[in-house]
Amino acid sequence: MSKKAVILVSGGLDSTTVVAMARSQGYDCYTLSFDYGQRHRSELVAAQRVSELMAVQEHKVVVLDLGSIGGSALTDTSIDVPESETSGIPVTYVPARNTVFLSIALGWAEVLGANDIFLGVNAVDFSGYPDCRPDYISAFERLANLATKAAVEGQKLTIHAPLIDMSKAQIIQAGLQLGVDYSQTVSCYQASLEGEACGRCESCRLRRQGFEQAAISDPTRYQNNA
Repeated sequence: MSKKAVILVSGGLDSTTVVAMARSQGYDCYTLSFDYGQRHRSELVAAQRVSELMAVQEHKVVVLDLGSIGGSALTDTSIDVPESETSGIPVTYVPARNTVFLSIALGWAEVLGANDIFLGVNAVDFSGYPDCRPDYISAFERLANLATKAAVEGQKLTIHAPLIDMSKAQIIQAGLQLGVDYSQTVSCYQASLEGEACGRCESCRLRRQGFEQAAISDPTRYQNNA
């Protein structure tokens, strides 16, 4: 019997690498993206594109309106995306985003009969988001096994965060070994409609630094002024 996995995909470098990893482990992959009111809409196009290129079983987009509560530069256009390093948790943090996303992924996993959920959170080259920490992933896995019919009936659910201890350079190197085409991904917090990166936000800086440290040519398409 095939094993199924639900994978959160944003269309970015990290989540695309996770799809490749899950596929290499023999999972039938079901990718899940969210139209949650984010300003960088081209990520949804990239998520669809990489899902098709990687021949997943199904790609689903769930519509949410996190913009209605605001609180983040990614969902509130009145808050500027920072283009220089900041201290503390940055304004690009979206309140409770991974908890919301994982909860919906958990529901779809139950429907599919999947015992595994993958996501691309990282605790090394990351922005300090509290919902990217190993303790958070462990806590959500415990919740999943308390809160679902599948778990109560003996189908243990596992949350996989295979990138959590990897540097961006290590992630890129692992993905290239698995055949990932990073030119098809979009990581920028304020990418253009065509998917061109600004080259200035923190996500762009971390991505660019990762390619430099991996000694790999950066395939990212940048806007003219980047």
